[in-house]
Amino acid sequence: MPTTADAGTGRPPEVQRPLWQRIDRTDLARTVFLAACSVAVALGATWPWDRLPVIAVVGLVAGCWPILTEAVRDAVNRRMSMELSMLIAIIAAAAIGEWTTALVITTFVLAAEILEDLSMDRGRGALTDLMTFLPDTVRVRGAGATVTTVPRDQVRPGQTVVVPPGGRIPVDGTVTAGHSTVDQSRITGESLPVDVTVDDTVFAGSVNQVGAVEIRADRVGADSSYGRIMEAVRLAQSSEPPVQRLADRLAAWLVYLALGGALVTYLLTRDLTATISVIVVAGACGIAAGTPLAVLAAIARIARAGAFVKDGAHLEALSTVDTVVFDKTGTLTTGRPTVTRVITVPGGPDEDALLSYAAAAENYSEHPLGRAVVAHAQTLGLPVEASQNFTYSPGLGVSAEVGGRQVTAGNTAFVPGAPASFPNEVATAVHIGVDGRYAGSVLLADEIRPTSSRAVADLHDEGVRTIMITGDSAGTALAVGRAVGVTDVRADLLPEDKTTVIDRERAAGHRLVMVGDGVNDAPALAKADVGIAMGGGTDIARESSDVILVSSDPRDLVTTLRTARRARRIVTFNFIGTVTVDLAGIVLAASGLLSPVVAAFVHVGSETAFILNSARLIPGRQRRTPPR
Repeated sequence: MPTTADAGTGRPPEVQRPLWQRIDRTDLARTVFLAACSVAVALGATWPWDRLPVIAVVGLVAGCWPILTEAVRDAVNRRMSMELSMLIAIIAAAAIGEWTTALVITTFVLAAEILEDLSMDRGRGALTDLMTFLPDTVRVRGAGATVTTVPRDQVRPGQTVVVPPGGRIPVDGTVTAGHSTVDQSRITGESLPVDVTVDDTVFAGSVNQVGAVEIRADRVGADSSYGRIMEAVRLAQSSEPPVQRLADRLAAWLVYLALGGALVTYLLTRDLTATISVIVVAGACGIAAGTPLAVLAAIARIARAGAFVKDGAHLEALSTVDTVVFDKTGTLTTGRPTVTRVITVPGGPDEDALLSYAAAAENYSEHPLGRAVVAHAQTLGLPVEASQNFTYSPGLGVSAEVGGRQVTAGNTAFVPGAPASFPNEVATAVHIGVDGRYAGSVLLADEIRPTSSRAVADLHDEGVRTIMITGDSAGTALAVGRAVGVTDVRADLLPEDKTTVIDRERAAGHRLVMVGDGVNDAPALAKADVGIAMGGGTDIARESSDVILVSSDPRDLVTTLRTARRARRIVTFNFIGTVTVDLAGIVLAASGLLSPVVAAFVHVGSETAFILNSARLIPGRQRRTPPR
């Protein structure tokens, strides 16, 4: 049952307990008892004692039970495992009267398993720690000033949530009243608290530090940032990436190698002690356990930085990419364009009328440019008529019937008679057609994200190519590309053209990441080796992606890529190190240079070293001031 402290921090008891309390008491007692038996038998060998075999047998039965059950299960499943080879070595040592050797080997194996369990627990705990920071109940404002407290899972989109100072924010939403400072480091990786006020976006799992705020719930439950975290955690813990399957196969072959080496050693030397040493010295647990630990730890570290990898296979794919393909709007730019100029044509509607037509046609559009046109018209107080027969043509534009007239809004290919570009204008043009004739253009500028150029430069430092693809005009696309440092720019692309770019780059042998945020990007996200969606993008983009950048900061992509590469280096080092140590150990043991006890020490020592090498990826606990 949770303690008061557990409830106060929102973390589960197993994460809260000190490390020593998380050790399985039965395993600890068995290991301590076996160590005592080893000491007693070692002393008994010095001072002859009739009870020596009895103590040894009791100790081995107690200590070998978990090894025996694992070995039997593996044998039934026709799977070669380290437990099976160690059991053979222990039985062989006992059969020739090497009681101390058998007990010491068993003690080392049990101690190594405790360490392995603790390391894996830390890896799982680092993920679990991310998903246990939401309040159980939520204060919801009803009609008038009525505020009621309801369970978190009963909150619905559109409701107003009241979060007091020190409270945890339970939903992704928009601040509608009040202002405060919010600690959202668990979600976005931003180390410093941020100030929020009306119309600012906040994320579930953040801590409201100062003033009370009211938030309109936009995404709740599984659709919120935290809901996606929990899904990522579930998938991360259950998935088996290709590198894990490779690790399991390599571990099995190392066991076969040890048993084969032991057979050859016995046939050539007839030395049972050397034969046992050969079986004992080979340790494959360093890769069998270290590989999933590295994957879990890397996913936890990436999540702490504000990005969520949906499973280990995508993490592995990320570590090998050499090219990042960016969509422009909403990715390298903020996706919040503003109207900078309205261009009319002689004999056509004036500026206000043209804006009204454009806003009415775009009223049902999900595209950022369309929403910006509607917002600008509303800000000016212009009438926005209800439209009928709305049609969206991906990559081209929209059309609708407005006041009995057919209005189109889109790019040059969609509006006949529209100019290809406007000289000296670094802006995106939404061309407007009325009853089949070009009537004017609305020019919009999209602000470049402040962190885009830094992210692109960091990717180049990592040896990664960058490409920008967009349906925007060449002039605007090239200007953005120059500003952020991307020289390979592909403009005027339809959604199917974007997937063609992905297909051609992959056919050329490149490993691709595609980064986008819109409906247009979904096919390309699905086609790439790894699809990465900006957290503020559309639902379909997030569903089509393999990784989500919650804060929509391109620098989080760099952090994700670097962590994936670091995990790959660690796993590769473990692979090479394990094979090297095992081969050297088998040769030395077969030559009679390693006693069984020393061989057991080498086995456990190398295994421990490689598991701890993987554990370096586990992120440290973040210190938090408990909410009031």
